[in-house]
Amino acid sequence: MNLANKIFKRYGNDIYNILEQNPYRLADDIEGVGFRTADEIASRAGIKIDSEFRIKSGIFYVLNQATMQGHIYLPYDKLVRQVNELLLIDVQDYDKYLMDLTMDKKIVVKVKDNVKCVYARMYYNMEANVAAMLNNLDVQIEEDQKFIDDRIARIEDKEGINLDDIQKEAVAKAVRNGLVIVTGGPGTGKTTTINTIIKYFELEGLEIRLAAPTGRAAKRMTEACGYEAQTIHRMLEISGGVPDGDRKSAAGLSMFFERNEDNPLEADVIIVDEMSMVDISIMNSLLKAVSIGTKLILVGDVDQLPSVGPGNVLKDIIESGCFPVVKLERIFRQAAQSEIIINAHKINRGEEVVLNKYSKDFLFVHRNGADNIINAMKTLIKDKLPDYVGADVYDLQILTPSRKSNVGVERLNKIMQDFLNPADAIKQERQVGDVTFREGDKVMQIKNDYQLAWEKRSRYGIPTEQGTGAFNGDTGVIERISTFDENVTVKFEDGRFVTYEFSQLDELELAYAITVHKSQGSEYPAVIIPMSQGPRMLMNRNILYTAVTRARKCVCLVGEEEIFRLMADNVSESKRYSSLTDRIEEIRHIEDFGQ
Repeated sequence: MNLANKIFKRYGNDIYNILEQNPYRLADDIEGVGFRTADEIASRAGIKIDSEFRIKSGIFYVLNQATMQGHIYLPYDKLVRQVNELLLIDVQDYDKYLMDLTMDKKIVVKVKDNVKCVYARMYYNMEANVAAMLNNLDVQIEEDQKFIDDRIARIEDKEGINLDDIQKEAVAKAVRNGLVIVTGGPGTGKTTTINTIIKYFELEGLEIRLAAPTGRAAKRMTEACGYEAQTIHRMLEISGGVPDGDRKSAAGLSMFFERNEDNPLEADVIIVDEMSMVDISIMNSLLKAVSIGTKLILVGDVDQLPSVGPGNVLKDIIESGCFPVVKLERIFRQAAQSEIIINAHKINRGEEVVLNKYSKDFLFVHRNGADNIINAMKTLIKDKLPDYVGADVYDLQILTPSRKSNVGVERLNKIMQDFLNPADAIKQERQVGDVTFREGDKVMQIKNDYQLAWEKRSRYGIPTEQGTGAFNGDTGVIERISTFDENVTVKFEDGRFVTYEFSQLDELELAYAITVHKSQGSEYPAVIIPMSQGPRMLMNRNILYTAVTRARKCVCLVGEEEIFRLMADNVSESKRYSSLTDRIEEIRHIEDFGQ
């Protein structure tokens, strides 16, 4: 349905009054109409730049844009500054407009430590709902310690493993509590602990479900646990985007899951891995589908980058101090043989990493200047690393902090495309803006599209399975570009074939190089990380740690040692405004002292 038809369907003949009086309603109500479009319509209609409609719409727009940067709310001063910059006017009496928006149930204003915090209501409600649902799941069960110890011992004997005391504590807490968080860095025994928990509950005859935020992470979980894991979206039985009566939410097209409070998941135990990637929206949807009495075990590395979407769920839950948390810290003997794991922990702790010694899996190639760094990466990715780690060229991954530097995603992808998949008369191409898509290109889905159809095929090309949904971070290769049908077919890593109309190609980008943020939840045989100057806010320890931990067999850093030191020493992170901790503490306060 084109935009004009959508608008007319929503408003009918009333559209003429709306365009004349308050075109900004379109930005709130209609999917595909943003503030800037409404602002242009309003300007043509002669609406003044200091119109209260424009100011209120601008406030709401800035709050929703903030969620794309991971924020749940904005402090008052920051909100005022950004709205003034957007509207190009100096707005007076913001409190009046905030009061109006509060009365319209569009925003929530809270005061924390004498700072006024302003939320889009939807995200405030999500945090409040998540806090309440976590609290409901936090139940304790009496269980004899000797019984637990004996059962753990049986599992250890059968599986040929030896748990340390902290791992045994994690198992015991999972048995005794409805909600448990298990956190730890690489090599600290998270997988062994989770496998033991699974074996324990199998002996109890309980129904167990495993999930992770992305397809890659779910695949890793399946391989590590020998138990099928699904994406959270698939476990919740996503049904595609459903416009709410053609009314737009702050998040755009809403997710609709078949599993919810009215149709909960049929499971006794649910284990979710890579929790650092889970944003507040997905957490809210997940918890709606978990019945009280179902055990929920959340697993993740709290030192990884936070979710791409809004919120800081795992960190906020842990920092609340209100739920059972087990932190695994000991690096086990087998993992301790890996320089990747040793150095990842050193980076995380701010300890010295020796870069000039011989290592089988943690390599530093010294190069100065962006072009020299790129030439070295070309040699590594095509000639050196594939045989060294026993992997295909396309299975290796370049990770870089930034998009627009001399070694940023945009420049690297163009260079690596020409190097690894050069133009050829037999290869079809399609130009989209500054990007050329070519048959044989490595590509990534860059936003969630819940309605995009996919199919899996037999070796003879016959469809064997069908569904909908392609998700941010899914990677694949362009199989076919049809100029006649005006579409592009991509084969994703999990065997799904997805066909994109040419008009949908803004959902894809080249993936020879990706940002570290985009690599969350993924693991590659080898990663290549350029060490060259970039935006300071991205050159930090958190990003370096996350990049290094994405490698399974080999990390190869290419560039200047001083850049590595700068990143390892820079503990500053972009401030993320979230308040799940506050909402959890409020719930507990109400329970303790009454309303």
